[in-house]
Amino acid sequence: MAAEQIANFSVKPTLTGMKVLLRPFVAEDIQHLLAALRDPEAALLTGSAHSDGDLARWDAASEERARQWYNTRNQQTDRLDLAVVDRAHGECVGEVVLNEWNEENRSCNFRTVLGPTGRNRGLGTEATRLIVRYGFEQLGLHRISLEVYSFNPRARRAYDKVGFVAEGVLRHVLRYNDDWIDATVMSILAHEWANHGGRPLFSGSS
Repeated sequence: MAAEQIANFSVKPTLTGMKVLLRPFVAEDIQHLLAALRDPEAALLTGSAHSDGDLARWDAASEERARQWYNTRNQQTDRLDLAVVDRAHGECVGEVVLNEWNEENRSCNFRTVLGPTGRNRGLGTEATRLIVRYGFEQLGLHRISLEVYSFNPRARRAYDKVGFVAEGVLRHVLRYNDDWIDATVMSILAHEWANHGGRPLFSGSS
């Protein structure tokens, strides 16, 4: 039996699609990433906010913590954080991440955030396909999973298109204002990716 591939997260690749480029962070990305994090919709959809008041709460200390975070992403050896660059204008519009690496189970969590300029044009779907492909074909992962909140149907549609399969519902996992929000756990497995390459609706065509 061939030896299992050992994931190497110290390599930060550049992945090129038709609409987006995924690459390691550069200094110029920080201002765009901060804009994405300050965006109320991004804060809501990622579960970073728990009330309407949180959406407007962003101070100098928050910005400095974010700067320090992104300045260290390229040095991480147990996760992969890449900037999502819109090829139409060459600017960073968000990020994609493979984290929570479990070596024994060859699994990772996936998460992403896109700012206002990166939405509603298919950039997120393509970015997801690119990093998932890298996870399976280059890192040797067996499973990639995520959680998507019930008030984010746009992201859910994108994950469906890439081939993530719903596994179950985490009930009332997020409190927002006085409401409790569910999240759906989804995953994609290596043999599923090998079968459809991130396009399950077209896996039977040439």
